[in-house]
This record gives sequence, structure tokens and C-alpha cells, in this order.
Amino acid sequence: MLKLRDGRELRGIYGSRTGGPIDRFYPLSGKPETVPASDIVSRSTIRYVSFPPFPAVLMAPLVAIWGMSFNDVIWNALWAGLNPMLLFLLLRHLRARGESRRSQVDDLWLTAMFGVGSVYYFCSVLGQVWFSAQIVAVTLSIGYVWASLGGRRPMLAGLFVALGFATRPPWLVIPLFFFEVARAIGGWGALRTPAGRRAFGKATLRFSLPIAAVGIILGALNLARFGSPFEFGHKFLAVQWQERMFRFGLFNYHFLSRNLAAALLLLPRLMTHAPYVKISQHGMSMLITSPNLVYTVLPQAPHPLRRALWLTILATAVPSLLYHNSGYVQFGYRFSLDYMIFFMVLLAISSRPMTKLFRGLVIFSFAVNLFLAITFDRQMQFAYDDSFFPHGNN
Repeated sequence: MLKLRDGRELRGIYGSRTGGPIDRFYPLSGKPETVPASDIVSRSTIRYVSFPPFPAVLMAPLVAIWGMSFNDVIWNALWAGLNPMLLFLLLRHLRARGESRRSQVDDLWLTAMFGVGSVYYFCSVLGQVWFSAQIVAVTLSIGYVWASLGGRRPMLAGLFVALGFATRPPWLVIPLFFFEVARAIGGWGALRTPAGRRAFGKATLRFSLPIAAVGIILGALNLARFGSPFEFGHKFLAVQWQERMFRFGLFNYHFLSRNLAAALLLLPRLMTHAPYVKISQHGMSMLITSPNLVYTVLPQAPHPLRRALWLTILATAVPSLLYHNSGYVQFGYRFSLDYMIFFMVLLAISSRPMTKLFRGLVIFSFAVNLFLAITFDRQMQFAYDDSFFPHGNN
């Protein structure tokens, strides 16, 4: 916060923190400008956490009890232990509704695949704000699917979406709910009738109410801190690629190709000497960490949930694929957790049997993700960084 000799007050950040010119100032609104030290009468600093607040709200009672001795690693691990149980209950609910023909043993395989055979495992054992948010978002994904099925719980579905925005914005999981409401009233064709439109409109209104309420709270928080209800603060993170954010924005087509590579193509580096394998700090392909996801695109019998789930995955994945950051630093593509639950539901409703090959791939994914959970952020001799994902003004 700068007070200038011409009477102006500026709030923002200096580019010098990220390698930019030492007198280049990026205000909360407007264009960057050069502010010579001789023009500054006084300065002060306010520090904000830009990450959305819902995980912190969940932790607050425990922080109130234990203060700074509160351990977020233990909190993460304990909370993360709940999600596989909740997923199993969701899979059982799908069977009870007739959506899934999987056996209980099949559901256990899928639960284990998610809990240990995906990047969820290494994200569960670390603490840290990034991973805490993704663990909480998984819980909200499970709740959202449960509340959306049959369109029977619109306010709960809307609440889970709203809390998702307060955890991992932009969390665009909404297609599933609207497809389920349409299916409940007899299909999209029912919207041609007054009764169909009334039913759809009523469900939409109830779905929207908690989203609007939480949105107002988040907007007020953003406005108080950053001068805009739509600015949650990531733009002003003092990180090494900040110049790139100001040049291209947080979301841009410019970042699509490398994020697709991180999600689908990035492979480990194999060597003939110790440590024999190295993993990019931008992660590793989902097809290595969870190869069973291939089964979601293989031919299978039609199912009324399939299109809705794929559109939900697409809507949720696109923002992260356009995001300025690949998820760095990571050993697997952690942003996939935003939609991994929808992949698990796709596998649950699949008509393809769980063959020995499928179960063998699950066991392979156990080994891969156990290695990631043990080594990530602890034994970084297994990591490498390279210029394929350059930082700064690229």
C-alpha cells in the first residue's frame, strides 16, 4: 500500500518479487506503472491468503483448540481416509438405484483403485494448502453426485457446488445435476410442456439458492481484500511466473498444450544409473498413475448417466487445462482429482467386466502411487525440472 506525493494511494504488488523491474508496480486495478522510490511518501504491507476459505473453515475449530501446534498433515491424512469410505457408499447407492451392476467386490476394487491407485494417495499424506483443498473437493464431489442422482436433492447439490467454489474455483461440475433433473421429469423433451418447465425451473431455483448465498459471501470477501468481487487473489501471488500471469491472465489458450501434456503424455525419465527413475516436477500422465481410466473410453453398452458424466468431466477439466500452472510441483497430475470421482462413477456403470487385466492394472497403479506417496516432497532426488515447461514470459 503506497501513498504518493501526488496524493494517490496504490494497492498492489511489486514485480521485483518475481524477477521483474524493481520499481514496476502492479495495482489491484488498472495497468502496471513505474513508481520511483522518490515518489513514495509512505508504504505499508498487508498479507492475504488467496486460497479459497472453506478448508480453513473446517480446520478453524481445531486451530482454536490447539493453536499453532495444529498439524495439517495429520488433518489431511485423517480427512483423506474418509473419502474412500464415502466413495464405497456412493457405489453401493448406485447399485441400489439400479445404475450399476457391479458386485460388492467390484466396488471394493474401484474404491481401492481411487484411494491407493491414483494421485489421491500422494496428495493425502502431505498437508499443505494445495493438497488440503483437493482432498476436501473430493468429499464435495462425492456428495454432489449423491445429491444429484435423480435430481432429488437440489439444494444439497447446489450447496456442494457452492462449497466446491469455496474450495477449488472454478469448480464447474453442474452438468450432471441438470441432466439428472431432465431425466427425472421424462427427458429434455418434457421442457416443451408447462409441467416439465415448472418442475425443471423449481429444481433449478432450489439448486441456485445456496450457490447465490455462498457466492455473495465469497464476493464480499474478495471485494474487501482485492477491490473486486471476482478477484480472489491468485493473480497477485508473489511467485516466479507472476510476469506470465499478468501477460496472459490466469486462464489462457496459451497454456493448453503443456497442460494436456502434463495430464496425458508426460512420462517418467528412465536411467541406467541411480536413482534409475526421475519424475518431472510437473507430474506424470494419468495413464501411468491410473491406467484403468482407459476403460472409460472403450466401447460399452449405453447408459443414461454416461453423457452427463463426460460433460461434467469436460466442464471441470477445461479450466485447469487453460490454467497458467500445470500443478507444479507434483509427481502426478493432481488437478485430475477435481473430476476423478466422476471417472470412478463411469467405471462403476460400465458394462465391461473387471477382468484379470483390469485388476492387474489396479495393482500396477498401487505400486506407482505408493512410490509417489513415499518419495514426493521427501526424496526429491527422484524429481527433475526441465525447460519443456518454462516459467516467466514465454
